[in-house]
Amino acid sequence: MDFQFSDEQLAVKSLARDFVDQEIVPQARLYDEEERFPHEVMQKLRECGLFNLAIPERYGGPGIDKLSHALIVEELARGCAGIATSVEANSLSSYPILVGGDEELKRSYLTLLTEGSMYASFALTEPQAGSDVNGLSTTARKVGEEYVLNGEKCFITNANYADFFVVLAKEAGYAGSNRFIALVVDRESEGVLIGKKEKKMGIRASNTASVIFNDVRVPVLNRIGAEGEGFKIFMKALAHARPMVGAQSLGIAQGAYEEAVKYAKERKQFGQPIANHQAIQFMLADMAMNIEAARLLVHKAVALLQEGRPSASHASYAKCFAADTAMKVASDAVQIHGGYGYIREYAVEKYYRDAKIMQIYEGTNQIQRVVIAKEILA
Repeated sequence: MDFQFSDEQLAVKSLARDFVDQEIVPQARLYDEEERFPHEVMQKLRECGLFNLAIPERYGGPGIDKLSHALIVEELARGCAGIATSVEANSLSSYPILVGGDEELKRSYLTLLTEGSMYASFALTEPQAGSDVNGLSTTARKVGEEYVLNGEKCFITNANYADFFVVLAKEAGYAGSNRFIALVVDRESEGVLIGKKEKKMGIRASNTASVIFNDVRVPVLNRIGAEGEGFKIFMKALAHARPMVGAQSLGIAQGAYEEAVKYAKERKQFGQPIANHQAIQFMLADMAMNIEAARLLVHKAVALLQEGRPSASHASYAKCFAADTAMKVASDAVQIHGGYGYIREYAVEKYYRDAKIMQIYEGTNQIQRVVIAKEILA
């Protein structure tokens, strides 16, 4: 076991932190208030090599190791979780193609993201099927050398800006069975409709909308993996993605913690800084301890990814614990700020709103516990 970062990893972390402090922190509140997609920031991230983080160098990506990826995501989320979510939507959409796609599909679509400055969306959740993937109603029916896709996906990140969608559907014609198929669907395909932009509690700088597929014809060449392998491919993709949600949660927790420490040193009550009061000290100590524990779980999960041994249970440990930590730390940071923590002028209010989604998306924390329990009892 080695808890030391390499020189390259330290350089990546420093680059990301400097970028966040200079380009994201000063504008995070504005993007949040205006619920505006951060095109300018995204372009600067591309120019700095801090985008398409999951894509290997041979397809035009940065080709960084998984720990470096997690370090960048943590820093981005410290600055703005909405921007981090928008960046990671491309990574999430890349995973099914990376774990299940053939070489032609990888070169066709991953290079669109890296060379064409495009966006992609991961389309799994439906209005009546969130945690229950078997309840999906979107179908793909094979007709000659095409699939005809019908259904609706909801809560899709970057939907209004995506150039293609990575979609999980049920194969039509297999009554009583749950055969799934994974497809890459071009936005310009006839029958693809984008719903209204959702107005959210948090991560407001990210774009979220529904996507409707009405008799969309998708070439067989755009299938990811074999017929019937879609569910397995998407679950493998989530095993890669969930540790990075843990890294986002870490960034939120770290940012809220730093704000709480700063405020506790400055705010005076009873003639002294509130940091001198043991009640505040214990809250800060618990924050620091749980953030460090979450960080170790996230780094263990990404280390397994780097070794080529992705673990569903470790991904769930990381995602679940880090998300719960972000929620608790952000809540305590608001409490330490007192009434000021409830005011939009202070950053902890935004951290608190942003933290909640970490317990919900890419598998609720209840579902993470289901995954962990299945591993225990297998």
